[in-house]
Amino acid sequence: MKEQLYTIPVNDIFDKKDCECVVCAMRKKLEDDAVAFAMGPSYMEDDIRLTTDKIGFCRPHMQMMYDFENRLGLALIMDTHMKKMIEEIEKLQKKGRKTGGGLFSKSTESQVYEFTKKINNSCYICDRIKHTFERYIATVFYLYENDSAFPRKLNECKGLCLEHYGMLYEKAAESLHGNTLEEFTRAIDRVFIENYKRVEEDLSWFIDKFDYRNKEKPWKTSKDAVPRAMTKVNGIVPPQSDQE
Repeated sequence: MKEQLYTIPVNDIFDKKDCECVVCAMRKKLEDDAVAFAMGPSYMEDDIRLTTDKIGFCRPHMQMMYDFENRLGLALIMDTHMKKMIEEIEKLQKKGRKTGGGLFSKSTESQVYEFTKKINNSCYICDRIKHTFERYIATVFYLYENDSAFPRKLNECKGLCLEHYGMLYEKAAESLHGNTLEEFTRAIDRVFIENYKRVEEDLSWFIDKFDYRNKEKPWKTSKDAVPRAMTKVNGIVPPQSDQE
């Protein structure tokens, strides 16, 4: 069965033109939807809870779940997850620190560390959005090659963050070829560097405005330069209120 292409949501995000990185906006939408799913009625379903109990959540997504303001739902999810962690850790603790054996045998201490590292690097939300996000990226290349209106949307967007510019640059060669690949590369080169410079100039003027000599001069488009620069540099999409 052919992989699904997400042409409607990808086009919708490019049409909005309200983010300094369209790929960050795609990921943010997926994260918001996944958190809403996790904090909705699904957390009462046994199969969902078995999974979240086992793998838990990364720090950023745990914070997003807390901000969702369903305290009872989050408490229930965390309670059974913590019970699972207690059960697994106690099994390892009962084995003791030393296991004996030869020079290269693993100690129980290593098993404890490996278990805690595994849990700290696993996340139900990350796993849930991973495949769809990959298909969103594949859809960008598909639309560029097959939708005559899409190249214009790409050229008119506000650009990309550093991470996602590199991602599109690298992955484009897996889906596009020949002149189409060259045209796509030129497009993302331009929209990245022009918009990165635009935000840096706004950031520079934001700094200059704190000089008393510029007190009476207009802010231009620099008032929200800091949160927009956070998107460009680190792929952080602050709440909309922080960008106004």
